[in-house]
Amino acid sequence: MDVAGESTDQVPHRHSIATVALGGTLGEKLAAASAAGFDGVEIFEPDLIAAPLAPEEVRRRLADLGLVCELYQPLRDIVGSPPELFQRKLRLVRAKFDLMQRLGARMVLLCSNVSPQAVDDDDLAARQLSAVGDEAQARGLTVAYEALAWGTHVSDYIHAWQIVRRAAHPALGICLDSFHILARGTSLDEIATIPPDKLFMLQLADAPRLRMDELQWSRHFRCFPGQGAFDLESFLGRVLAAGYAGPLSLEIFNDIFRQADPFRTAVDGRRKARHASRDNSKAAGVVLLASIE
Repeated sequence: MDVAGESTDQVPHRHSIATVALGGTLGEKLAAASAAGFDGVEIFEPDLIAAPLAPEEVRRRLADLGLVCELYQPLRDIVGSPPELFQRKLRLVRAKFDLMQRLGARMVLLCSNVSPQAVDDDDLAARQLSAVGDEAQARGLTVAYEALAWGTHVSDYIHAWQIVRRAAHPALGICLDSFHILARGTSLDEIATIPPDKLFMLQLADAPRLRMDELQWSRHFRCFPGQGAFDLESFLGRVLAAGYAGPLSLEIFNDIFRQADPFRTAVDGRRKARHASRDNSKAAGVVLLASIE
């Protein structure tokens, strides 16, 4: 039995949780994730900045707790910048990548541009994304490109995948975030067209159905799978059927969660993640059968 009082039957995917989902200091968040049985974490940059620990100390803490840093996030407003601004942004990217090496992070989350200065040019975006990929590859890192629902020009995963495909870089792939996809009602059909080796990261979050600005909805009202109104079963079934082999990661922005005891929140999240894994392994099989028929 694990800390949540459940059977320790093996599940096919690692489980991860973003530090932004938990309250407390970074040290407390990591301890809570480990105690709950998570395999890894996404480290949210503000948590690292606020911690009185050097990146090397955090790396050792992760190792001692049996955790890996699955993702460091986020890189914002990089790709799609005016060319002269992009060169300055690229210096920032290099510094972040150097920090990630010290931290032991494997992958960075690169969000679509939300700046009013963003340029609507997919060829330019692909070239800039490829330049970021070069910097990552030189350091043994990878980049997961994510379409934010409120992106200035790139706001859905279909468009993001078109840019990643155009960039055609081995260090570049896609992050699929259930909130950004389901909040907009984007079709799930295109998930099957993305090669499994380009499905770099999967972030899971449920949410109640609210009529409000997507940014505020996302930042304050996400919840664990099964606590909201999204059809996560269909979403996760499609992603697993497409061959995704990475971690199932909970990225939850929720004011109440961040004020609660991190250990209790982590245990609850781990339980919800395990249930989602079991339920949707069946859903993935249904999707596969439907595609064959």
